[in-house]
Amino acid sequence: MKKLLFLGLLAVSALTAFSQTSSRLAMRKLNLAEYAISQLYVDSVNENSLVESAIVKMLSQLDPHSTYSNPDEVKEMNEPLQGNFDGIGVQFQMMEDTLLVIQPVSGGPSEKVGILAGDRIIAVNDSAIAGVKLSTEDIMKRLRGPKGTKVDLTVLRREVKDLLHFTVKRDKIPLYSLDAAYMIEPGIGYIRVSRFAMTTGKEFLEAMQKLQAKGMVDLILDLQGNGGGYLNAAIDLANEFLGPRELIVYTEGRAEKRSNFFAKGNGHFLQGRLVLLVDEYSASASEIVAGAMQDWDRAVIVGRRSFGKGLVQRPIDLPDGSMIRLTVARYYTPSGRSIQKPYTKSAKDGGNAVEVDFEQYRSDLIVRYNNGELMHADSIHFPDSLKYTTKRLGRTVYGGGGIMPDYFVPMDTTSYTKLHRNLVVKGVINKTSSVYIDTHRKDLQRRFKEFNAFNAGYQVGNDVLDILKEEAEKAKVDLTDEEYQQSLPLIRTQLKALMARDLWDISEYYQVINTANESVKQALRVLNNDYDRILSLK
Repeated sequence: MKKLLFLGLLAVSALTAFSQTSSRLAMRKLNLAEYAISQLYVDSVNENSLVESAIVKMLSQLDPHSTYSNPDEVKEMNEPLQGNFDGIGVQFQMMEDTLLVIQPVSGGPSEKVGILAGDRIIAVNDSAIAGVKLSTEDIMKRLRGPKGTKVDLTVLRREVKDLLHFTVKRDKIPLYSLDAAYMIEPGIGYIRVSRFAMTTGKEFLEAMQKLQAKGMVDLILDLQGNGGGYLNAAIDLANEFLGPRELIVYTEGRAEKRSNFFAKGNGHFLQGRLVLLVDEYSASASEIVAGAMQDWDRAVIVGRRSFGKGLVQRPIDLPDGSMIRLTVARYYTPSGRSIQKPYTKSAKDGGNAVEVDFEQYRSDLIVRYNNGELMHADSIHFPDSLKYTTKRLGRTVYGGGGIMPDYFVPMDTTSYTKLHRNLVVKGVINKTSSVYIDTHRKDLQRRFKEFNAFNAGYQVGNDVLDILKEEAEKAKVDLTDEEYQQSLPLIRTQLKALMARDLWDISEYYQVINTANESVKQALRVLNNDYDRILSLK
């Protein structure tokens, strides 16, 4: 027995030594190739570019989410998730080659010096930015800068003859991950989370407690279009709804042992009914929350099958500020479902188990659309091998990529005509709202002191639609009468929502636009009619 054990240990030791030797040989090979090119190649080379290309190529052999980012990309990528950036604090859009201030950030540096909604910033530090065809990225670089530094702005204000000059001291500008939080019906609250950032848990708790003070009993949590973010933020959010020691998610990989993430049971919404909205763009952290709620029979999931991004990336910082995000594990829901959709070529496609099919992966949503999945639930087929059961009620759910909702809501193909797509792509609807608000802001503010009055009393009239027709003609969009009439109710709603955003904020935008959102309508129907039938725990 001892002899067999000794031989076994020798075999393990030999395999380990071979693996280490193989790894060292591969590294020496790579280093030697780079050294030979840099020292002996006939022409001069950019070593940094060569190394970056090698890293990118290596990562491309692994999976679609292992990526390399240069230092500038790392900074740009981290800002939305860290919850703030250094700048002057304005929401803006480009209008006729001019930066139009939609709203100054409340309490931000621009508001403090007197910059108003509707102002046009035409120069930064005596350098013109209007009429010189700068990209939005170039303009943002001029406006942003380290906290405490100053920037001189030249502003054109309607009905003011002379140009105005402001010196703004840059500061930390908050980036919020909640787009909207309001009472959608008596007793029913609505919260929309756009991404999972460092501040999401705190933002959500504050919004939820405000709604509870207004009488919220049930909640619609909107994760449509939410592409994910920090794992910890998803865990914090899920914790608000689950009891003590209830598993939220676990991760596991070849070199990563299983890690379990449990709810603490100290959440602030443990009893109320919950409806969670997802669509084909809800990914990663959104799917973790949706999967946990579905597996514990804690919420009714409404919408369309989510994206299917269930790979865990570990950020690896490199010496020059660049970063590798390397996939080290997979996410699994409490019932054991893998969230990740397939990304390798199958044998029938002439591939092997480790060959990434990037083309198929990137075009997955187009394939879903062409297969009818976004319009018909019965176009989605899951094999029995991917069948799982929920933790409390034993309902059947499926793995294999993404979270399939309990209530399917087809994509709206009636109002979204080809004409409407052209109006959106060419910015005609946005431009129409901006032009109208620019000339009618004071009148609208005088007529509607509060948003509720505007929401109840304002309708988009022919004066606005005449501007739409003018802007469509400028953009060479043909307003065919049949499609125009078909899309007109949606166009009116979108125009009113954009005006609400410009006059108030993004939350008011969603209060208007959600009246045309079929998933939101279905969520209300579920709460009013079907919730207890689906999730009766009796």
